[in-house]
Amino acid sequence: MSVQNIIKHLTKLIELHDSLLQVSRNKTEILKENKIDALQKLLVQEQKHVKAINQIEQKRIEAVASWANENNLDPEAITVSSIIEDFTTGTDQQELEKVTLKLAEQLMELRMQEDLNKQLTQQSMQFVQITLDMMQPSMKNINYGKSKQQSADAVSKRSAFDSRA
Repeated sequence: MSVQNIIKHLTKLIELHDSLLQVSRNKTEILKENKIDALQKLLVQEQKHVKAINQIEQKRIEAVASWANENNLDPEAITVSSIIEDFTTGTDQQELEKVTLKLAEQLMELRMQEDLNKQLTQQSMQFVQITLDMMQPSMKNINYGKSKQQSADAVSKRSAFDSRA
């Protein structure tokens, strides 16, 4: 078996990650515009992408293991990188290297985009917390008179004979 099956799965992963990257970019815009309903719909779409990526990734792992078994190698020790470096030549090597690098670039871009989304979400949460803190009065501001400690001291200084009839 050639590495074409592995290349096919890597190409499919590139397509799915490209689509997920577009979803992530859309999420950034939705976060900027503070559209909660649209964000919820987008998160469902994102989960579908992640599920599909996991399925294809599992098929890629199986294809690498199958290739290793057919070449009398330990499937646990073989990676796509080791296949590129040690076991392929010519166009197979170039093609496998090309799709692997493309996938790695996409993963890095997706990571940066998701880091941006994380920062936007954290800033939004901080804004909400600050707004809530401003809207809820602190306990110090509720009483306009003496503090509780002062009034407790005044009550304890009174005796039963100081009360008015």
